[in-house]
Amino acid sequence: MIPRLRRVIPSEVETIRLDARADGVQAEAAAIVEDVRTGGEEALRAHSERLGDLEPGQRLTRDRGEMRSAFEDLDREQRDVLARVHRRIEVFARAQRDGLVDMTVSVDGGRAGHRYIPVAAVGAYAPGGRYPLPSSVLMTVTPARVAGVTGVWVASPHPSPLVLAAAWVAGADGVLAAGGAQAVAALAFGTVTPRSDMVVGPGNRWVTAAKRHLYGEIGIDGLAGPSEIVVVADATADPQLVAADLLAQAEHDTDALPGLVTSEEGLVARVEEAIAERLADLPSAKVATSALANGFAVVVPDLVAAARVADSLAPEHLAVHVEDPVTFAARVRNYGSVFVGSDAAEAFADYGVGPNHVLPTGGGARFTSGLSVLTFLRAATWLSLDDPGTLLGDTVLLARLEGLEAHARAALARSHPLP
Repeated sequence: MIPRLRRVIPSEVETIRLDARADGVQAEAAAIVEDVRTGGEEALRAHSERLGDLEPGQRLTRDRGEMRSAFEDLDREQRDVLARVHRRIEVFARAQRDGLVDMTVSVDGGRAGHRYIPVAAVGAYAPGGRYPLPSSVLMTVTPARVAGVTGVWVASPHPSPLVLAAAWVAGADGVLAAGGAQAVAALAFGTVTPRSDMVVGPGNRWVTAAKRHLYGEIGIDGLAGPSEIVVVADATADPQLVAADLLAQAEHDTDALPGLVTSEEGLVARVEEAIAERLADLPSAKVATSALANGFAVVVPDLVAAARVADSLAPEHLAVHVEDPVTFAARVRNYGSVFVGSDAAEAFADYGVGPNHVLPTGGGARFTSGLSVLTFLRAATWLSLDDPGTLLGDTVLLARLEGLEAHARAALARSHPLP
């Protein structure tokens, strides 16, 4: 049977986003968070045991020694691939950090500027459900360390040896063996680990809902929902490569959202046929087939219209399979990460070519970017004045126009006694 992508007209594309707040998840996650806030370790254990993440009496944390042992127990090939991927992520992150410089500028009466200050403590969530993701450990911990974060703890339910080993390679301080909303809460409140100023990393709906609930009390990288990909293709696209990219995201989760935007109407059927061929021997075919039911195809008159649709969707991943991918990629503004040309498979970025794979979903790329070194840095401004000069009169005038006399007098105190 050939799976059919739902046909959507361009004006309908914004209706297909998935919402992590659906089905009462937000309220349930908030209740778990508040239970951990008041109940501490006992509540954390109770929820972790109830949800099958922890056996009764099992330890909640793993230390550096256990992480190192997990790494050393891997075979040589596994150790080497973790080290290589970590190095690639680190090289890219260091280049990003080197591109950020502290700044000083002359202003009336003195100098002002900014300096980049890292967050002190970070909790990094790594999924541990259907597919435990050591790659997500490397993607979250590595840029945090490059940014200068002094304390980094990973949270992952029933962490596998590969997850523990990845945490060792990336330089984490420890691993919290818990998941879901209760793990996010425990990181935020310092229940059994140091308190985190930020919690980052991908997770399921409960993880996202917990981050949303705590935002403002702690920092977060963003509100990640189910994985998304939009492939933009023209008549030159290879249906097999388009199908391969769609399935690579579809196998993540039954809620994943694969989409095709094309200026070649006949390509849709050819891609569907290629998907059917590839599903035949795909181990994750059941999950991918369910996700394809969420999928869609949009036929547009030309690539200008395709760019408008892509910008409207603001997808997590944007794959460009067109004759001139560089020109098209430059035309689009809203995406988590763009993959320019049919050889730039999104899967390469998932496994550490450099750019991060923790990216905004659900249209979030319209206003935010993916996780990077910048996530963990604050551009804090400063001011130093030798002589207020012309600032004095302007400050007093504006303060009094706003009715803030104490502001005016604070400025005047820098020049002569109060009137």
